[in-house]
Amino acid sequence: MSLDFAMRPEWEQLRARARDVAARGVADYGQCHDSWINGHSKEFSKVLAAEGFIGMTWPIEFGGGGRPGIERIIMAEEMISAGAPIAASWFADRQMGPSIYTYGTDAQKEEFLGGMLSGEASWCIGMSEPDAGSDLASLKTSAVRDGDHYLLNGQKIWTSGAASAQYCYVICRTGTDGPPHRGLSELIVPMDLDGIEVRPVRDMVGSSHFCEIFLTDVRVPVANLVGTEGGAFKQTMVQLGYERGGIDRLVSNRPLYDLALEHADLADAQTRQEVAAIETGYRLGRLMVYRGALGEGSADYSAGTKAFCTEHEQRVAQFAARVLGPAATVGDMVPNSICYAPAYTIQGGTSAILRNILGERVLDLPREPRSG
Repeated sequence: MSLDFAMRPEWEQLRARARDVAARGVADYGQCHDSWINGHSKEFSKVLAAEGFIGMTWPIEFGGGGRPGIERIIMAEEMISAGAPIAASWFADRQMGPSIYTYGTDAQKEEFLGGMLSGEASWCIGMSEPDAGSDLASLKTSAVRDGDHYLLNGQKIWTSGAASAQYCYVICRTGTDGPPHRGLSELIVPMDLDGIEVRPVRDMVGSSHFCEIFLTDVRVPVANLVGTEGGAFKQTMVQLGYERGGIDRLVSNRPLYDLALEHADLADAQTRQEVAAIETGYRLGRLMVYRGALGEGSADYSAGTKAFCTEHEQRVAQFAARVLGPAATVGDMVPNSICYAPAYTIQGGTSAILRNILGERVLDLPREPRSG
């Protein structure tokens, strides 16, 4: 028996259509590095919605396309590889929508899903905190019940897109009894509520998609609680699976590689070896992402996907810097893409944490005993 790795004809047609739409997006709204996180265009989100490229995998009963996960991956690969600005709808499509139609109330589905699907509403996710990055269970932002509202207090950081989002999906602490992972809840927080202050964080390459959010006695309706109060840890872990195992973790800086390849001296044996290694990495990473999209592997398989793919992206940046030489300092996209590369293995969970997850939850390796 032989294995057939050929794509289905309808998937190749989808890829061709997505490539055309991506090219139009770049032409009309600009190209950017890491476009799924930096490329914020509400106008292009409406184009994606009209194409049916938002909510592709969502169930039909909730307004989605009911399509298999691999089709969204194919579409997204073309968008990000071209540098098309998809950030305005990315988080809602990838995480918030699935969370709401899976765990939310009928009223929440009615109120929030439509705006996501039309490309009108932008969302961000309030997860990390200054003292709770990779260790999500240690977060301290609190939500205290006050009648039919929660009083929300705390601080979030590294919240991408918060400065332009209409809603923030906030993970907070509603209880302190039991282990740290208990007592976490998820709230839908309109960003125009009193008591919310957003401060963009300008990074070393001049981007400001990262933000700090300060929450002071923010009154959030209890009706905006998603799922069970105090039982959100598993919900959030599912979200992280979506976040870590996507094609965005492999091709964020693909435009940089394509540019470097145009200038590479392929007559040089060392350069050919580097190109071969990178091309192999793209193929291996794509297979890992596809496997996750097809529902293969364990629940924590995405940890391995992100670790491999983001380390590959760093190798791409190193290759581009060597090949382009002084030309790598010209303009904005190339130096920004190269300088931004160290962030790939930090944001969304550090590689060290992801390797721990693989060892403990996938390979079932014993934990090292704590001294003392």
